[in-house]
Amino acid sequence: MTERPQADGEVVGVQPAAADAVTETLAVANKAKADLKLQQRVEQTAGETHRRALRKRRMRDNLHGYAFMAPQLVGLLAFMIGPLVFAIILAFMKWDGFGNRTFIGFGNFETVFQNEQYRKSALNTLWFTALQVPSLMVSAFLFALLLQRTGPMKNVYRTAFFAPQVTATVAVSVVWLWLLNPEISPLTAGLRKLGWAAPPDWLNDPTFVIPAVVLVSVWQGLGYQVVMFMAGLENVPSSMYEAASIDGASEVQKMFRITLPLISPTILFLSITSIIGSFQVFDYIYVFFDTTAPAYGRTIVYEIVQVAFREFNFGVGAALALLLFIALLLLTGLQLIAQKKWVFYTE
Repeated sequence: MTERPQADGEVVGVQPAAADAVTETLAVANKAKADLKLQQRVEQTAGETHRRALRKRRMRDNLHGYAFMAPQLVGLLAFMIGPLVFAIILAFMKWDGFGNRTFIGFGNFETVFQNEQYRKSALNTLWFTALQVPSLMVSAFLFALLLQRTGPMKNVYRTAFFAPQVTATVAVSVVWLWLLNPEISPLTAGLRKLGWAAPPDWLNDPTFVIPAVVLVSVWQGLGYQVVMFMAGLENVPSSMYEAASIDGASEVQKMFRITLPLISPTILFLSITSIIGSFQVFDYIYVFFDTTAPAYGRTIVYEIVQVAFREFNFGVGAALALLLFIALLLLTGLQLIAQKKWVFYTE
């Protein structure tokens, strides 16, 4: 039996039908691979299109957000960050507000530290802070405790306490300028009736000038802190007081073991804002004395206004402002560090 010669393109040792089947299978596999690649490219293209659409939507949302924020950002840059940077630069310059600015290095700071009046004003500011912050916070806390127990009239009293807070400081100062006048003051007359034969001349006696300003400041700022303390007290769970009463705790123990720890975040916030505000006291002194405040009645901000806008020595004024900013920054930082030991946050 003779073998049939092999035809061109025929698979050796494989029948023609089988070879056709193999070829068809390979073609189907190749087509499947091509279809798979095409599907992957389509999915990849769709994914890129989806991601591109998401990016465009996110960008559009961001633009809308920045558009809403733009007025505030422009105000922040124009009235906060811009002046702050300019003041820092100006602290190292000599400038009267009109001519050319001259770089003098730390000359303005040397002037500040060598000026005895500036040191006296710094001490006055510290004395004002030492008197105002504790007296304001303690009195506000005590009034808040009392108002919490007034029942339905609580909101009425809260509004009455808060009214001076929304009154213009100049108006408040003018009223108190009359009250502190030793000749026509009903306050002085009341002290005489109580047995004080010679009440002090509040705004001319070096011993009483700063305490008098503290009195006015506490009177006006009391309402805000009362409202803040009342908000903190309302967040203290009553169940804790009930449990403490069952355990036989006294009112003093409840105060120091429950109330004060749970409102410590409020105390921290008010202490920081009070110290910052007390270091910037100016309005009362300016209304009381105008531009002729005595040495024992001046504060740092009063000196800044005087030296910059009365004497036109903007370099020294900027140096004073920068030192005040650094002092407040350090004090605030120390408070935030110390709060880890005495402030308790509840979830």
